[in-house]
Amino acid sequence: MSTRLWQPSPDTIAATRMATLMRRIEAEHGVTLDDYATLHAFSIERLDAFWSLLWDEFGIIAEARGDRVLASPSAMPGARWFPDARLNFAENLLWRRDEHTALICCDERGRRQLVSYADLYRDVARLAQALKVRGVAPGDRVAGIVPNGRHAVIAMLASASLGAIWSSCSPDFGVHGLLDRFGQIEPKVLIAADGYTWTGKPIDIRDRVAEVVDAIASLETVVVFPFLDDDPDLAGIEGAIAWSRFLDNDADTVVFTPLPFAHPLYILYSSGTTGTPKCIVHSAGGTLLQHLKEHRLHTDLSSDDVLFYYTTCGWMMWNWLVSGLATGLSLVLYDGSPFAPDPKSLWSLAEREGISVFGTSAKYLSACEKQGLRPAQRFDLGKLRALLSTGSALLPQSFDYVYDAIKQELMLASISGGTDIVSCFALGCPIRPVYRGQLQCRGLGMAVAVVDDDAQPVYGEKGELVCTRPFPSMPIGFWNDPGDARYREAYFSTFPGIWSQGDYAEITAEDGLIIHGRSDAVLNPGGVRIGTAEIYRQVEKVEEVLESLCIGQDWQDDVRVILFVRLRDGLTLDDALSERIRQTIRANTTPRHVPAKILQVADIPRTLSGKIVELAVRNVVHGRPVKNRDALANPDALRHFEDLPDLQS
Repeated sequence: MSTRLWQPSPDTIAATRMATLMRRIEAEHGVTLDDYATLHAFSIERLDAFWSLLWDEFGIIAEARGDRVLASPSAMPGARWFPDARLNFAENLLWRRDEHTALICCDERGRRQLVSYADLYRDVARLAQALKVRGVAPGDRVAGIVPNGRHAVIAMLASASLGAIWSSCSPDFGVHGLLDRFGQIEPKVLIAADGYTWTGKPIDIRDRVAEVVDAIASLETVVVFPFLDDDPDLAGIEGAIAWSRFLDNDADTVVFTPLPFAHPLYILYSSGTTGTPKCIVHSAGGTLLQHLKEHRLHTDLSSDDVLFYYTTCGWMMWNWLVSGLATGLSLVLYDGSPFAPDPKSLWSLAEREGISVFGTSAKYLSACEKQGLRPAQRFDLGKLRALLSTGSALLPQSFDYVYDAIKQELMLASISGGTDIVSCFALGCPIRPVYRGQLQCRGLGMAVAVVDDDAQPVYGEKGELVCTRPFPSMPIGFWNDPGDARYREAYFSTFPGIWSQGDYAEITAEDGLIIHGRSDAVLNPGGVRIGTAEIYRQVEKVEEVLESLCIGQDWQDDVRVILFVRLRDGLTLDDALSERIRQTIRANTTPRHVPAKILQVADIPRTLSGKIVELAVRNVVHGRPVKNRDALANPDALRHFEDLPDLQS
């Protein structure tokens, strides 16, 4: 049995939105729901009833709902949710129009700006009017090269109010990375910042924006707002209009265009480390309903909360974060390095803004631990009640760190889903305990299972993470994908009719979930499947190791495990440290997990959203091309893996 680290009190459980929902379901459907397991079973066995009830529970604003909840209920893909409904995503995020704070915008330069719901609504009205005058209509694409701040939120909401499709990248993307994405979707409008700041350094991107504008023929309007300079010179960007000038109108009302439930809202992108990024199209209704479920039920958010997630506008967690406006709460938007101007910055932010739900990455928590930060000793985190982590598997020792160094009375929710579904398959549960190293639960309405090679469910064993029934936030498809060929290949080729997420996972005795890594990066020495996360959990216990990356190298008609480590500054990998790493892995896993070779590298390559790129390194080691280095935050790191003599013996 796993170690229980946190248990919500009976009073805490009774006060949650999830408990209230359970009592409503019992009253309306004549069932008994004793715990989360019985609630989850109801939610997947009675899909129509469950999602219909959530529509009413959340008070979805719509011109029409219709009687049908799910057409073609067994189709995967092809199921149609609320096929008769007509709504507008932005209207559901802008129902509140008073002086309550909607956005708290901060950055590493120390700037802070409060935006009320009334101010947000007014700015959206003016931008929407300006876009409408420029001919933006339902289905048009509006692209953004934007830092995480108010301009990005305003631009997304104004676009959505008109039925246009919003697609954003963070300003640290290179020209090729931007063109690989926006070049595919042919936007009519580009909204961009003049630059951004990283670790105290201002980075001007106007030349980059100019190159993008010159390369995308579909662009008719280019709007640039100041982030570095109060009045940037836009002469080098053909046809560019300053944000203040573009919004110079008297509009004070947003005219929300009602659209079908499945109308496209967002285009998000796969990391693109093995080829051109996939352009994943998400629906307005599916995104709204799924995010409301995850916010109000799984995170127990209310209008009194202050929600923060450290993210950029190029990661789906930004889209997830912004949906918090539908609950009427306050969002904290932060742009810049999480360690600037010093490693304590985000914890200082949490204290200052009274953050109640703090979201970050597993890598950030590991980095805080390695730096010896103990936020509980330095900051008043009295309002913090939940900490969310994603991006990669949260290591068991990071669970220990959170409860030891951050806060004991806290729901720690390691969550897992992705860009593919703009939401989660497994996440937090405010009525369940937290067990060391486990995600608390499979999401409501999500028929998540772990299966073997024959698609048979397994428990307490490792297998493929799948979803066996439709869910509202399944993508509409990929952009420019005739017959949905690439879409079907991506998610339904492994097990026809079943969504395969590409994660290697395990359902625990406590009915939680452990993610063992990407299944396409699973190691297979001697025919035994090993998840890379199993090795990372052990390696990162070693104090000298900052981070690691593991691959399988084809070797003598088999596969051998190769481990790369990045050590603390000034340290060198020697035989003694290598042996200690091996002993740590062997003692806590199996001899099969012990790497054949351990090599020191100066850097570990990551995507722009912070995920390590095992497949790209594997390609380099095997002399294969990495097709899209522009998808990496630090592409130069790949050179550390080229022509390593130790890999030839």
